[in-house]
Amino acid sequence: MADDNVQSFRVGDVEVLRIVEWRGPYVPAGALVPDCGPEVWSAHEEELVPDHREPGGDRAVVALQTWVVRSGGRTVLVDTGVGNGRERPGNPLFHQRQGDFLDRLERAGVRPQDVDVVVNTHLHGDHVGWNTRNADGVWVPSFPGARYLLPAADDHHFGPEGGYAGGVRVDDRLVYEDSVAPVHRAGQAVVWDGEYRIDEHLVLEAAPGHTPGSSVLRLTSRGERAVFVGDLLHSPVQILHPECSSCFCLDPRQAAATRHGVLERASDERALVVPAHFGGAGAVEVRKEKGEFTLHRWAA
Repeated sequence: MADDNVQSFRVGDVEVLRIVEWRGPYVPAGALVPDCGPEVWSAHEEELVPDHREPGGDRAVVALQTWVVRSGGRTVLVDTGVGNGRERPGNPLFHQRQGDFLDRLERAGVRPQDVDVVVNTHLHGDHVGWNTRNADGVWVPSFPGARYLLPAADDHHFGPEGGYAGGVRVDDRLVYEDSVAPVHRAGQAVVWDGEYRIDEHLVLEAAPGHTPGSSVLRLTSRGERAVFVGDLLHSPVQILHPECSSCFCLDPRQAAATRHGVLERASDERALVVPAHFGGAGAVEVRKEKGEFTLHRWAA
Protein backbone atom coordinates (compact mmCIF):
# COMPACT_ATOMS: atom_id res chain seq x y z
CA MET A 1 0.00 0.00 0.00
CA ALA A 2 1.31 3.42 -0.97
CA ASP A 3 2.14 5.79 1.88
CA ASP A 4 1.31 9.43 1.17
CA ASN A 5 3.78 10.46 3.87
CA VAL A 6 6.76 8.94 2.04
CA GLN A 7 8.28 10.04 -1.26
CA SER A 8 11.41 8.58 -2.85
CA PHE A 9 13.70 9.34 -5.76
CA ARG A 10 17.33 8.86 -6.71
CA VAL A 11 20.13 11.26 -7.53
CA GLY A 12 22.76 9.16 -9.24
CA ASP A 13 23.67 6.37 -6.81
CA VAL A 14 22.08 8.13 -3.84
CA GLU A 15 18.59 7.30 -2.61
CA VAL A 16 16.47 10.11 -1.14
CA LEU A 17 13.37 9.54 0.99
CA ARG A 18 10.95 12.16 2.24
CA ILE A 19 9.21 11.40 5.53
CA VAL A 20 6.35 13.80 6.30
CA GLU A 21 5.59 14.57 9.94
CA TRP A 22 2.60 16.85 9.19
CA ARG A 23 1.09 18.49 6.12
CA GLY A 24 -1.78 20.91 5.61
CA PRO A 25 -2.91 24.54 5.34
CA TYR A 26 -0.85 26.70 7.68
CA VAL A 27 -1.02 30.50 7.79
CA PRO A 28 -2.31 33.01 5.20
CA ALA A 29 0.00 32.98 2.19
CA GLY A 30 0.53 36.73 2.44
CA ALA A 31 1.62 36.34 6.07
CA LEU A 32 4.05 33.53 5.29
CA VAL A 33 5.76 35.43 2.46
CA PRO A 34 4.80 39.06 3.14
CA ASP A 35 7.07 40.47 0.44
CA CYS A 36 4.76 38.95 -2.18
CA GLY A 37 1.51 40.88 -2.50
CA PRO A 38 -1.91 39.36 -3.28
CA GLU A 39 -1.46 40.10 -6.97
CA VAL A 40 1.65 37.90 -7.06
CA TRP A 41 -0.13 34.93 -5.48
CA SER A 42 -3.09 35.39 -7.84
CA ALA A 43 -0.86 35.57 -10.90
CA HIS A 44 0.63 32.17 -10.05
CA GLU A 45 -2.52 30.37 -8.95
CA GLU A 46 -2.05 27.64 -11.56
CA GLU A 47 1.39 26.73 -10.18
CA LEU A 48 0.41 26.98 -6.51
CA VAL A 49 -3.11 25.55 -6.08
CA PRO A 50 -3.85 23.01 -4.59
CA ASP A 51 -0.47 21.65 -3.46
CA HIS A 52 1.01 24.91 -2.13
CA ARG A 53 -2.05 27.09 -1.51
CA GLU A 54 -5.42 25.82 -0.41
CA PRO A 55 -8.22 25.82 -3.03
CA GLY A 56 -10.81 28.49 -2.39
CA GLY A 57 -8.83 29.90 0.52
CA ASP A 58 -5.82 31.98 1.33
CA ARG A 59 -3.64 29.73 3.47
CA ALA A 60 -0.32 28.35 2.27
CA VAL A 61 -0.08 24.56 2.27
CA VAL A 62 3.16 23.39 3.87
CA ALA A 63 4.75 20.25 5.26
CA LEU A 64 6.92 19.45 8.26
CA GLN A 65 9.30 16.73 7.13
CA THR A 66 12.67 15.04 7.14
CA TRP A 67 14.76 14.02 4.17
CA VAL A 68 16.60 10.69 4.45
CA VAL A 69 19.69 10.45 2.26
CA ARG A 70 21.37 7.05 1.81
CA SER A 71 24.88 7.81 0.60
CA GLY A 72 28.03 5.71 0.60
CA GLY A 73 26.61 3.18 3.04
CA ARG A 74 25.53 5.91 5.48
CA THR A 75 22.04 7.02 6.48
CA VAL A 76 21.81 10.80 6.75
CA LEU A 77 18.79 12.72 8.06
CA VAL A 78 18.32 16.28 6.82
CA ASP A 79 16.36 18.21 9.47
CA THR A 80 14.22 16.49 12.07
CA GLY A 81 10.90 18.28 12.27
CA VAL A 82 9.01 19.42 15.37
CA GLY A 83 9.09 16.43 17.72
CA ASN A 84 6.65 15.34 20.41
CA GLY A 85 5.79 16.84 23.76
CA ARG A 86 7.58 20.17 23.30
CA GLU A 87 6.77 23.35 25.15
CA ARG A 88 6.24 25.80 22.29
CA PRO A 89 3.92 28.51 23.60
CA GLY A 90 4.68 30.73 20.62
CA ASN A 91 3.33 28.25 18.06
CA PRO A 92 0.09 26.34 18.66
CA LEU A 93 0.85 23.86 15.86
CA PHE A 94 4.14 22.84 17.50
CA HIS A 95 3.08 23.09 21.15
CA GLN A 96 2.78 19.70 22.89
CA ARG A 97 2.43 18.01 19.52
CA GLN A 98 2.02 14.22 19.52
CA GLY A 99 2.66 12.22 16.36
CA ASP A 100 4.06 8.95 15.05
CA PHE A 101 7.08 10.29 13.17
CA LEU A 102 9.58 7.72 14.49
CA ASP A 103 7.17 4.96 13.49
CA ARG A 104 6.88 6.46 10.01
CA LEU A 105 10.66 6.56 9.80
CA GLU A 106 10.90 2.91 10.87
CA ARG A 107 8.22 1.83 8.39
CA ALA A 108 10.42 3.41 5.71
CA GLY A 109 13.29 1.18 6.86
CA VAL A 110 15.12 3.64 9.12
CA ARG A 111 15.47 2.67 12.77
CA PRO A 112 16.98 5.20 15.20
CA GLN A 113 20.12 3.08 15.57
CA ASP A 114 20.58 3.05 11.79
CA VAL A 115 21.13 6.81 11.51
CA ASP A 116 24.77 7.83 11.04
CA VAL A 117 24.48 11.59 10.51
CA VAL A 118 21.87 14.22 11.36
CA VAL A 119 22.07 17.51 9.46
CA ASN A 120 20.28 20.50 10.95
CA THR A 121 20.23 23.07 8.15
CA HIS A 122 19.51 25.64 10.86
CA LEU A 123 18.29 25.60 14.45
CA HIS A 124 14.65 26.67 14.25
CA GLY A 125 12.26 24.47 16.21
CA ASP A 126 10.73 22.70 13.21
CA HIS A 127 14.16 21.50 12.06
CA VAL A 128 15.59 20.08 15.28
CA GLY A 129 12.64 18.61 17.19
CA TRP A 130 13.34 14.93 16.66
CA ASN A 131 17.01 15.45 17.47
CA THR A 132 15.91 14.25 20.88
CA ARG A 133 13.24 12.22 22.64
CA ASN A 134 11.91 12.18 26.17
CA ALA A 135 13.33 9.27 28.19
CA ASP A 136 11.71 9.25 31.64
CA GLY A 137 11.65 13.02 31.83
CA VAL A 138 15.11 13.59 30.34
CA TRP A 139 15.76 14.74 26.78
CA VAL A 140 18.25 12.39 25.09
CA PRO A 141 19.40 12.03 21.46
CA SER A 142 16.87 10.12 19.36
CA PHE A 143 19.64 8.66 17.21
CA PRO A 144 22.24 7.22 19.58
CA GLY A 145 24.95 6.51 17.01
CA ALA A 146 24.67 9.66 14.93
CA ARG A 147 26.88 12.70 14.53
CA TYR A 148 24.71 15.83 14.67
CA LEU A 149 26.02 18.55 12.36
CA LEU A 150 25.16 22.00 13.75
CA PRO A 151 26.03 25.28 11.99
CA ALA A 152 28.32 27.27 14.26
CA ALA A 153 26.65 30.66 13.72
CA ASP A 154 23.25 29.28 14.74
CA ASP A 155 24.66 27.31 17.66
CA HIS A 156 26.09 30.57 18.98
CA HIS A 157 23.05 32.73 18.13
CA PHE A 158 20.42 30.42 19.62
CA GLY A 159 22.56 29.07 22.47
CA PRO A 160 23.52 30.52 25.83
CA GLU A 161 26.55 32.39 24.45
CA GLY A 162 24.20 34.34 22.19
CA GLY A 163 21.65 34.84 24.92
CA TYR A 164 19.26 32.38 23.28
CA ALA A 165 18.79 34.71 20.29
CA GLY A 166 18.55 37.70 22.61
CA GLY A 167 15.50 36.35 24.41
CA VAL A 168 13.15 37.87 21.83
CA ARG A 169 11.11 34.66 21.53
CA VAL A 170 10.72 32.37 24.53
CA ASP A 171 10.52 29.38 22.18
CA ASP A 172 14.13 29.87 21.08
CA ARG A 173 15.44 29.12 24.56
CA LEU A 174 13.11 26.12 24.91
CA VAL A 175 14.15 24.74 21.51
CA TYR A 176 17.83 24.96 22.34
CA GLU A 177 17.43 23.43 25.78
CA ASP A 178 15.33 20.41 24.73
CA SER A 179 16.58 19.74 21.19
CA VAL A 180 20.17 21.01 20.90
CA ALA A 181 21.82 21.14 24.32
CA PRO A 182 21.18 17.41 25.00
CA VAL A 183 23.10 16.54 21.82
CA HIS A 184 26.05 18.57 23.09
CA ARG A 185 25.90 16.89 26.49
CA ALA A 186 25.90 13.47 24.84
CA GLY A 187 29.09 14.32 22.93
CA GLN A 188 27.37 13.82 19.57
CA ALA A 189 27.43 17.43 18.31
CA VAL A 190 29.79 18.52 15.54
CA VAL A 191 29.77 22.30 15.17
CA TRP A 192 30.96 23.39 11.74
CA ASP A 193 31.56 26.67 9.93
CA GLY A 194 31.92 27.67 6.28
CA GLU A 195 31.90 24.24 4.63
CA TYR A 196 31.75 20.66 5.85
CA ARG A 197 32.16 17.55 3.71
CA ILE A 198 30.24 14.49 4.88
CA ASP A 199 31.38 12.10 2.16
CA GLU A 200 32.22 12.00 -1.54
CA HIS A 201 28.62 12.93 -2.46
CA LEU A 202 27.55 15.36 0.27
CA VAL A 203 28.89 18.75 1.35
CA LEU A 204 27.37 21.41 3.60
CA GLU A 205 27.78 25.09 2.75
CA ALA A 206 26.87 28.24 4.65
CA ALA A 207 23.81 30.04 3.22
CA PRO A 208 23.00 32.80 5.74
CA GLY A 209 20.02 35.10 5.90
CA HIS A 210 17.10 33.04 7.12
CA THR A 211 19.17 32.59 10.26
CA PRO A 212 22.83 33.51 10.81
CA GLY A 213 23.89 29.89 10.31
CA SER A 214 21.44 28.72 7.67
CA SER A 215 23.05 26.19 5.34
CA VAL A 216 22.44 24.12 2.23
CA LEU A 217 23.44 20.52 1.61
CA ARG A 218 24.76 19.78 -1.87
CA LEU A 219 24.49 16.29 -3.33
CA THR A 220 26.43 15.17 -6.41
CA SER A 221 26.46 11.63 -7.79
CA ARG A 222 27.19 10.32 -11.30
CA GLY A 223 26.78 13.78 -12.79
CA GLU A 224 23.38 14.35 -11.17
CA ARG A 225 22.85 17.03 -8.53
CA ALA A 226 20.46 18.14 -5.81
CA VAL A 227 20.60 20.90 -3.22
CA PHE A 228 18.71 20.73 0.07
CA VAL A 229 17.92 24.36 0.82
CA GLY A 230 16.17 24.25 4.21
CA ASP A 231 14.13 27.42 4.74
CA LEU A 232 15.59 29.47 1.91
CA LEU A 233 12.24 28.52 0.37
CA HIS A 234 8.87 28.09 2.08
CA SER A 235 6.77 28.24 -1.10
CA PRO A 236 7.34 27.92 -4.86
CA VAL A 237 6.32 31.56 -5.13
CA GLN A 238 9.83 32.36 -3.82
CA ILE A 239 11.37 30.57 -6.79
CA LEU A 240 9.25 32.63 -9.16
CA HIS A 241 10.04 35.75 -7.08
CA PRO A 242 13.31 35.12 -5.22
CA GLU A 243 13.34 38.67 -3.88
CA CYS A 244 10.50 37.66 -1.52
CA SER A 245 11.60 36.44 1.90
CA SER A 246 9.46 34.66 4.46
CA CYS A 247 8.20 36.18 7.69
CA PHE A 248 10.63 33.90 9.55
CA CYS A 249 13.79 35.23 7.89
CA LEU A 250 15.91 37.08 10.44
CA ASP A 251 17.73 39.04 7.72
CA PRO A 252 15.30 39.22 4.76
CA ARG A 253 17.68 41.12 2.47
CA GLN A 254 20.54 38.69 2.98
CA ALA A 255 18.15 35.74 2.66
CA ALA A 256 16.96 37.07 -0.71
CA ALA A 257 20.52 37.48 -1.98
CA THR A 258 21.45 33.98 -0.81
CA ARG A 259 18.30 32.49 -2.33
CA HIS A 260 18.98 34.13 -5.69
CA GLY A 261 22.54 32.79 -5.76
CA VAL A 262 21.48 29.26 -4.83
CA LEU A 263 18.76 29.25 -7.51
CA GLU A 264 21.18 30.61 -10.14
CA ARG A 265 23.61 27.78 -9.45
CA ALA A 266 20.82 25.19 -9.36
CA SER A 267 19.60 26.38 -12.74
CA ASP A 268 23.09 26.33 -14.23
CA GLU A 269 23.79 22.83 -12.89
CA ARG A 270 20.32 21.39 -13.54
CA ALA A 271 20.21 20.53 -9.85
CA LEU A 272 17.05 19.39 -8.11
CA VAL A 273 16.04 21.94 -5.46
CA VAL A 274 14.86 20.25 -2.25
CA PRO A 275 13.21 22.66 0.24
CA ALA A 276 12.12 21.86 3.78
CA HIS A 277 8.43 22.72 3.67
CA PHE A 278 6.80 22.38 0.25
CA GLY A 279 3.35 20.86 0.68
CA GLY A 280 3.08 19.11 -2.68
CA ALA A 281 5.89 17.26 -4.44
CA GLY A 282 8.87 18.02 -2.25
CA ALA A 283 11.52 18.84 -4.84
CA VAL A 284 11.70 20.66 -8.15
CA GLU A 285 14.14 21.34 -10.96
CA VAL A 286 14.50 25.07 -11.58
CA ARG A 287 15.28 26.68 -14.93
CA LYS A 288 15.89 30.29 -15.87
CA GLU A 289 14.03 31.54 -18.93
CA LYS A 290 14.09 35.12 -20.19
CA GLY A 291 15.75 36.23 -16.99
CA GLU A 292 13.19 34.65 -14.66
CA PHE A 293 13.21 31.38 -12.72
CA THR A 294 10.60 28.78 -13.61
CA LEU A 295 9.39 25.49 -12.13
CA HIS A 296 10.67 23.06 -14.71
CA ARG A 297 10.12 19.53 -13.38
CA TRP A 298 8.83 18.19 -10.08
CA ALA A 299 10.44 15.11 -8.52
CA ALA A 300 8.24 12.06 -8.92
